[in-house]
Amino acid sequence: MPFTIHVTQDFDQMSQVGAELVEATVARRLAEAESFVLGLATGSSPTGMYKHLAKAFNAGKLDARRVTTFNLDEYVGLPGENPQQRALHPESYSFFMVSELFGLLNPRIPQTNVPWGTLVDQDALAAALESGEGFTLAGTDKGRAVVIDADAEGYLGWIRDEIMDAYTAKIAAAGGIDLHIIGVGGRGHVAFHESGIPFDASQMLLVKLDDNTIANAVADGHFSSADEAPHFAISMGAEQVFRARKVLLLANGARKTGPVTEAVLGEVTTDVPLSYVQNYVAEGGDLTFVLDQTAAEGLLANAPALAQRGYELVDHRGEPYPSVASLTFTRSPQTGTLG
Repeated sequence: MPFTIHVTQDFDQMSQVGAELVEATVARRLAEAESFVLGLATGSSPTGMYKHLAKAFNAGKLDARRVTTFNLDEYVGLPGENPQQRALHPESYSFFMVSELFGLLNPRIPQTNVPWGTLVDQDALAAALESGEGFTLAGTDKGRAVVIDADAEGYLGWIRDEIMDAYTAKIAAAGGIDLHIIGVGGRGHVAFHESGIPFDASQMLLVKLDDNTIANAVADGHFSSADEAPHFAISMGAEQVFRARKVLLLANGARKTGPVTEAVLGEVTTDVPLSYVQNYVAEGGDLTFVLDQTAAEGLLANAPALAQRGYELVDHRGEPYPSVASLTFTRSPQTGTLG
């Protein structure tokens, strides 16, 4: 049950160390198998790491053509008249992945998957929920999972079958996720598995978002107001995330200090969904945290408790590392792609 916590100086070193760990994991697997299934996260934390990985792919250290990806989550309710417009919205996670990783690669990853939240019309979903039938709300806080009944028909039944269950089935058909990269939110949520949502039966979730999550999206400049921001999402739940053979978490900054500390040293509770990592490790999962020193403050202050639990702490501070800003990409005139 390996659990290693890497402590780095800042965002740039966190990005480098995270990328090196991912690159090594993918390379080992591809030396033994034909393909690799990589789980991906959005948000600010992995952006620097993705640039390092793009360099590794483009330098031929890893073969993108043998990789399949599955992302954690996608909004429901982005502005747009149709699914294509919503998928191309600059705040969609599909757009994010093209901008931050997929579009930087040459050759490309042949199959990338982001949960199909942009296919769901938020107004149609709201109308289906107004009846109060065919679903229950699960959770102890403002962010709730919309649990659709097994016999629900109509729009809710379509979401369950074609958006949620179909994504789970596609992951299973690919052989499961070899390595999942994740982040953590300010209340300890992973993807849109919001605080208070039960762990059981949480492979894929339809989530009514927590007001705090919406407020943070506005505060971070992603949307101009709460009214413009999406109020629902399709997301992997903890049960699905931690089916991966290996999980690597990236976290940086003061907003992450409390959730990271509580998840590792506190009780396993749905109040802090990331605390599910303790179950994952206890059941034999392979877990890695890569933190900047700010996010790691609480763990560093309790190093003896980590050692007592058998968790390994690796301190990279003081080691040389490149700036993420130095990782530039130029457009190739031969292919029209970034390389």
